[in-house]
Amino acid sequence: MRLALLFAALVAAFAALWVPAAFAHNPVTSEGQDRLASGLTALAVIVFWLMYVVGTRQSPTRAWQRWLFHGTALITLFTILGPLDEWAEVSAAAHMTQHMFMMVVIAPLFALCKPLPQLFVAFGRHGRRFWGLAFKITRYPMLCAYLHGFMIWFWHIPVFYMLAVEDPWIHVFEHACFLITAVWFWWAVLYASARKAPFALLALLFTLMHTGFLGALLTFAGEPLYGEARHLQDQQLAGLIMWVLGGVPYIVGALWAGNRWYKHLNRRMLSG
Repeated sequence: MRLALLFAALVAAFAALWVPAAFAHNPVTSEGQDRLASGLTALAVIVFWLMYVVGTRQSPTRAWQRWLFHGTALITLFTILGPLDEWAEVSAAAHMTQHMFMMVVIAPLFALCKPLPQLFVAFGRHGRRFWGLAFKITRYPMLCAYLHGFMIWFWHIPVFYMLAVEDPWIHVFEHACFLITAVWFWWAVLYASARKAPFALLALLFTLMHTGFLGALLTFAGEPLYGEARHLQDQQLAGLIMWVLGGVPYIVGALWAGNRWYKHLNRRMLSG
């Protein structure tokens, strides 16, 4: 039953790729390097998705986490191959929206799915070692926050921002940088041990502050910073998206982490 439902979802995803209005940058309607880059990206996401399904057959998980993973995979395909990807070439606001989807929607949803047990099984002994090493960094919430913050600021420097807009391979690499570091960040803060709860809270507040500052810079800049932004208002909208909407998940996460830390301190005081 699970495989049948997943097959139906994959068929729907592939069918959508044939509709130019729905998925403008995709292996079917794109040409040249765009087609190759989008094709390999789609293949990577779908293979990863299938490996997770294989893993759930030997390592069952909760139904809500399983369906959340499937939904996250579909959101990922839409974000990186849908019309938003084409609009991002001519609009700073669309580009920022795509970034926010990766960093504050897809990444935390992936972390909530907690798919490592299924990936361990699906990828075998060597894969288990790879995933274990890849997520070892999540033991250090502030390190993950620093690394993620560096990627955010680096790819919003005008010269590198425009390189990603103009070159499809650099664009794919930019997306990988955002997604990987964002997943590490959210995994680190959501699954921090009780002893590291204050560091999880600090990581969330630090990220909220520096992304808000970047958003404010874009909002109050006196002229467009990116060549593909057709007008200043478009850039200001991009800044507001990062500053206001993008900050909501970090605020919610900080409230949760702060409450978790408070409960931990309260238990220690009662036991002491």
